[in-house]
Amino acid sequence: MNKAILGFVGALVLVGIGLFWWQGRAEVEKGAPPPEPVALADPNAEPTLPQADPGAMRGPEPPEASELTREQRRFFRYDRNRDLKITRSEMLSSRTDDFRRLDKDGNNLLSFEEWAVATAQRFDGADANHDRSLTQAEFATTAPKRKPKKPTCSC
Repeated sequence: MNKAILGFVGALVLVGIGLFWWQGRAEVEKGAPPPEPVALADPNAEPTLPQADPGAMRGPEPPEASELTREQRRFFRYDRNRDLKITRSEMLSSRTDDFRRLDKDGNNLLSFEEWAVATAQRFDGADANHDRSLTQAEFATTAPKRKPKKPTCSC
């Protein structure tokens, strides 16, 4: 019992010392003088920006953007690491729109497992050589069918 009380008192003393030390550091920094202002040669003169002459130095050329086809852009949306193959995990990571399409009744109660099974089946169907990754040609088979545009004029 005496050891417990002695340990408690010792802990309180250590906490008190820590608080006083912490407050003492704050007072030292609070009392520090502000930095000296930098005096300009002419107080009425406008400050000028430093100038440098690059001479004959030239920076690197800016990169040029290449035009990608629609299918290449669609492929690279899924190919996150740009290794020209879409792994199963890359395909599953960005399929939230398909999740919304699978919820037929619109009640947002479609379980993730149901959605993942449908996506995995679609991936397996596109993976013709069964190597667990899609090449660009295999991925092209998963493209959604485009609907023909209706004419806007009803004349």
